Amino acid sequence: MSVVRLVLASASPARRRVLTEAGITPIVQVSQVDEDALTAELQPIGPAELALALARAKALDVAAHFAGRDDTLVVGCDSVFDLDGIAYGKPLTSDVAIDRIRSMSGRTGHLHTGHWAIRGNRSTGTTTTTGLTFAELSEEEIIGYVATGEPLNVAGAFTLDGHSAPFIRRIVGDPSNVIGISMPTMRDLARDLGLSWPDLWTST
Repeated sequence: MSVVRLVLASASPARRRVLTEAGITPIVQVSQVDEDALTAELQPIGPAELALALARAKALDVAAHFAGRDDTLVVGCDSVFDLDGIAYGKPLTSDVAIDRIRSMSGRTGHLHTGHWAIRGNRSTGTTTTTGLTFAELSEEEIIGYVATGEPLNVAGAFTLDGHSAPFIRRIVGDPSNVIGISMPTMRDLARDLGLSWPDLWTST
């Protein structure tokens, strides 16, 4: 078994936690990609395609620092929430979060997470989609949740592993994808690049 370090091109503590709990200690190197500018440049584009394009851009930006290194797997991820075909990223403000959560209440949407992996001179990527059905939320619950600050900086204005967990009634697909990085998807991408998943367990 070889030892390959995983470099995560994301500042997301949730993605880092998912990897750590799966036995991988990633090196975090945040990309310098301007997500808002790239999103505007790519319009019009569907939510799933947007998630993959952003993930690829992040991975390529960071992989430039590890050119040709087979002992390093650079991973970029980006999540986009899709409701009625409209892409929703981070709400950033309380007013936007309140409006968004009101529109999600009692409905089903889809969380698309783009994954892009680069090892040496090879790369591969895909988008994984998970369906989520939300409970009917009262106005008190919506205002109270937004007041926690949690939804402001996460795609779709909700998390599966935080204050909003009780508001998610049903999940169809991979739960880790909702948190921000799908472990089954990452295993497949690593395998496509010639790696066995245990190769990553001892990364430091």
